[in-house]
Amino acid sequence: MTQKIRIHYTKPSITELEVRYATDAAANGWGERCYEYIACFEKAFRNYLGVKHAIATSSCTGALHMGLAALGIGPEDEVILADTNWIATAAPIVHLGAKPVFVDILPDTWCIDPILAEQAVTPKTKAIIATHLYGNLCEMKELLALGEKHGIPVIEDAAEAIGSIYHGYRTGSMGRFGTFSFHGTKTVTTGEGGMFVTNDDDLYGHVLTLSNHGRSRTQTKQFWPDMVGFKYKMSNIQAAIGCAQMERIEDLTRRKREIFKVYADALLKLPGVTMNPEKPGTVNGYWMPTVVFGPETGISREKLIRAFAAENIDARVFFWPLSDLDPFKGNAFNLNSRDIADRSINLPAYHDMVKASQDRVIAVIKKYLWI
Repeated sequence: MTQKIRIHYTKPSITELEVRYATDAAANGWGERCYEYIACFEKAFRNYLGVKHAIATSSCTGALHMGLAALGIGPEDEVILADTNWIATAAPIVHLGAKPVFVDILPDTWCIDPILAEQAVTPKTKAIIATHLYGNLCEMKELLALGEKHGIPVIEDAAEAIGSIYHGYRTGSMGRFGTFSFHGTKTVTTGEGGMFVTNDDDLYGHVLTLSNHGRSRTQTKQFWPDMVGFKYKMSNIQAAIGCAQMERIEDLTRRKREIFKVYADALLKLPGVTMNPEKPGTVNGYWMPTVVFGPETGISREKLIRAFAAENIDARVFFWPLSDLDPFKGNAFNLNSRDIADRSINLPAYHDMVKASQDRVIAVIKKYLWI
């Protein structure tokens, strides 16, 4: 029996344009042109988000690390974030000697619960991170009001949310600063890479210095760092790919929404099924279409993974609660973060995915719902 063609859960969309720009950067992007594509990428990203400043970085984690460091976060400080997260959001907090404080998620958006976030505020709280999970939007109005009330900066982890819009504002543009990921799985990719964005002039200057070993752009002495910094710069070749991707940004984000609609049209009519929400006044970038099955269905993550594997389909598990991981075990017990993760799954979604492949994915779910 012939094995079915494998359906991957994600793949980048790389065209002749990306290849041409990357080839030019590899052949000519040296000497005086060594930052040319980086500047191009940063400008395109600033314009797309409508922010004053953008710094291309080697990863979203690095962008978050520098931003938190520039805010002065360190030992004995606390940073509030959702328990449902990838460890990359918590790791920079730990690296700086601060404590991540995990709060539960909302049952509909799977993003941080603003009420629980406020309950977690203490005199040691120095920031709140709002992670826009899978393209879903955090309740930014409530979170920004909370930050203003307590004098705490709200940071947007928009690693998964390019293309998402909250009441006219693009994700990443609303908090004290925002961070993005361009990992190979993301809607916009540079293979690896990230972006730090902000409208705060002073914060931008500080992070810019940190990003290059602590060497200020205003320093006239060669090889004279002004502080101990990091090495989180993006390469010119990566940025060249990013420039091409930004020229295609509308197509890349539109395609994510088209893929989601095919899934939603077929699955949301089924009993016990919910998916990524799109509340009034918002636009969901739908980076990762996600299905949450009601408890009454009896469907579990493990059953689904086995079912998809049997059909040669990649499926991605919903993020485990960070408080379940060994480094953080026992730090919290958050019901929604744990319960939803046990009965949810991310569906394959990539730019060139054809309807027949989506139909195969849908068929697996219908089979397990006995439909």
